Amino acid sequence: MASKSALSMVERLQEVKKSSNKSYSQIAAETGLTNVYVAQLLRRQAHLKPETVPKLRAALPELTDDLISEMMRPPFRSFDPDLLQEPSIYSMSAIDFYCSVDKISGVDGKDRVVVTFDGKYLPYTEQKSEHMLSRPRN
Repeated sequence: MASKSALSMVERLQEVKKSSNKSYSQIAAETGLTNVYVAQLLRRQAHLKPETVPKLRAALPELTDDLISEMMRPPFRSFDPDLLQEPSIYSMSAIDFYCSVDKISGVDGKDRVVVTFDGKYLPYTEQKSEHMLSRPRN
């Protein structure tokens, strides 16, 4: 569970976004990030890289130095034991993973949502000692 100070930090970041009157997609377009990653950054669930700071500051000028410093710290993570029981989710690598949420116009002219998950799938591997290269072979 995140601490009270962590929650207030997220609230401050969300207030900066709200006062900008920009969507996550608009901020993403200005920074070269995906809209989901921008949302993660502004919820302290992703790590802000130094090379991205100028772009994010340009997109959200109200970001203060203390908010930027906090965003560059390791992100907040949560633990859900039920998630670990789902094999297709558990095997999806977040190391090489992209996600985007986009709004498109359907054939009837109504708004539709497209959620794209683009990640490396890691199959389960049976760990046999004979495959362990650091062990001497007899």
